Amino acid sequence: MDGFGDSFVPLVEGSAPAAEVDPAAEFLAREQDQLAGLGDDILPATLGQDQSTVASGLGGEADLFGCAPVNGGPDLESFEMLGGDEVAQARSPIPHVVREDPEKIKIWREQQRIRLEQKDAAEEVSKIELKEKARKELEDWYKQHEEQVAKTRQANRSAEKELVADTAKMEPGTEWERITKLCNFNPKTSKSSRDISRMRSIILQVKQNPPIKA
Repeated sequence: MDGFGDSFVPLVEGSAPAAEVDPAAEFLAREQDQLAGLGDDILPATLGQDQSTVASGLGGEADLFGCAPVNGGPDLESFEMLGGDEVAQARSPIPHVVREDPEKIKIWREQQRIRLEQKDAAEEVSKIELKEKARKELEDWYKQHEEQVAKTRQANRSAEKELVADTAKMEPGTEWERITKLCNFNPKTSKSSRDISRMRSIILQVKQNPPIKA
């Protein structure tokens, strides 16, 4: 048995057998001790950084984005500024793109503009002609009215002179003759609805045979 490297403790009479040692448990215990020694060297440095990071994160939402880069990480300030620019650009109004009209539409608009200008010019000429025509007609009407008034005035003056002359040379027995001159014996021109034919006949008889004064 010594050739296999196994060493056995000889049992002594009167002594209790030694407790058996588990190799697996011994290996795990040894590894845990080594890892515990390495952890004591690393944890103090990293723990301080983690605590400061957590403390700054608990301070508010702004500290989460405003903290300095850890272990050569990205700059959160530049990230925040870049994000703000993108949000501002997203909120800015979209520029209106001016669409150019086709050539046919441009030609039609130009022709329409020329046509409207021609119509406006023709309308202005027509207005001027109508005003001139109305002015001329008004002048002609005033002229005719003045001529008619002058003729009527002249006729009235002539009739007045005749009446005055007849009245001045009044002779006995000519009264009914002057009365008949004042009466209209033309039945066509009479517009009266009453029948005055009998009165006209009586006046004519009196004119022809005036009554003799007693």
